[in-house]
Amino acid sequence: MISRREFLLATLAASAGPLLAADAGPIRIGHYASLTGKDAAFGVATRKGILLAVEELNAQGGVLGRRIEYLVEDIQSKQGESVTAVKKLISRDKVVAVLGANASSNSLEAAPICQNAKVPMMAISSTNPKVTEIGDYIFRICFIDPFQGAVLAKFAHTSLRAKRVALLTSTNSPYSIGLSSVLRERFQALGGEIVAEQKFTEGDKDFRAQLTAIRAARPDVVAATGFYSEAALICRQARSLGLDVPFIGGDGWEAPQLVELGGKAVEGTYYSTYFSAENSAPEVQSFVQRYRARWSNETPEAVSALGYDALRLIAAAIERNGTADSRKLRDAIAATRDFAGVTGSTTIDARRNSTKAAVMLTIKDGRPRFFEAVAP
Repeated sequence: MISRREFLLATLAASAGPLLAADAGPIRIGHYASLTGKDAAFGVATRKGILLAVEELNAQGGVLGRRIEYLVEDIQSKQGESVTAVKKLISRDKVVAVLGANASSNSLEAAPICQNAKVPMMAISSTNPKVTEIGDYIFRICFIDPFQGAVLAKFAHTSLRAKRVALLTSTNSPYSIGLSSVLRERFQALGGEIVAEQKFTEGDKDFRAQLTAIRAARPDVVAATGFYSEAALICRQARSLGLDVPFIGGDGWEAPQLVELGGKAVEGTYYSTYFSAENSAPEVQSFVQRYRARWSNETPEAVSALGYDALRLIAAAIERNGTADSRKLRDAIAATRDFAGVTGSTTIDARRNSTKAAVMLTIKDGRPRFFEAVAP
């Protein structure tokens, strides 16, 4: 006959068994991204950076002795899909943290779901300040529009010596609206003049009417604050109209398709971003070599590097915390200071935004080249 002590020990062992198995199981991290559709270049490049980080960590024994399991949902570059994707990752897949998105509009959709579920979300390249204002579980690995807009304003004024700037803004993109707003304010504060403001809608193909009006205003520089697909067409049509002044943009320009779609028309354009593969820092060059070895000699883009850093930062927070519990993980991410990543040293501030340096790239001989760095 079994004793009471033996019964209790057996009961404890039975109840502990699943817990120990769960603790020894994989740490699930989710990612929602545009892997198809018009914004796929961003999502695919980000995924490659994240996957490289996951593979490297797992090859080193994982985190807390547990393998990282990476689960990704395709939002197909469609509004509304982010909510569905994140609900699946949290409710069905039981992820401890969520990565994404690239576009601010997608992150603004998904962030309330993560906040309500108390699962940390790390936006990749969503620069709209409103993203992290949704709640204390929402973070970002990139800098924000006010900083990026200030960088572009200073760059136009100081490096390009522009006195007259024209703005071309996408009215259905929070990213574009925010970037234009700060650029306008900061450029005027520097003594410059905004001589024209024209608008378009994401997905438009014909910008000739807006560009004709801008040409008549005689700007020194045109700032097109949308994404690469429209930026490439805008530059092509501008050149065909004889508008040969420099064009500048934000990190939304960062994609191989900018040159593929824009051709010679994007030569001599500039955009701000987070990372340059030409940076001579040893940690950057090591990352570039590993990325090229993994992805058929491709050169990593800024979002690839951001994705890599986002996964590594979360893994470091889990390691410091000693647990993958989502609520405790939130506190560990918030406490991140001087995380040494390939996009620079990252500190999470009180508003859960990342502070780090920006770089300006220029298109020269058909590819992006490092132009100058701008400290925060």
